[in-house]
Amino acid sequence: MRHEALRLGVCGWVRNRRDGSVEALIRGAPDAVARVLAWARRGPPAARVDVLQEAPVDAEFERAYETFEEWPTA
Repeated sequence: MRHEALRLGVCGWVRNRRDGSVEALIRGAPDAVARVLAWARRGPPAARVDVLQEAPVDAEFERAYETFEEWPTA
């Protein structure tokens, strides 16, 4: 996801979760965000995507992001 997000010029972060899911915050132009989400619905070649959920940003993550970061597993 990080590679795709950087390619499309969005900011935010992505991290794996211990339960096997992936969590991300994506910010940018609406069309670029939509393209990252479309990619995420398929995932990379070795991934299995069962569901993609969108939710409001938790207050703890509310800040400006300059790039798209890969965070440690949570």
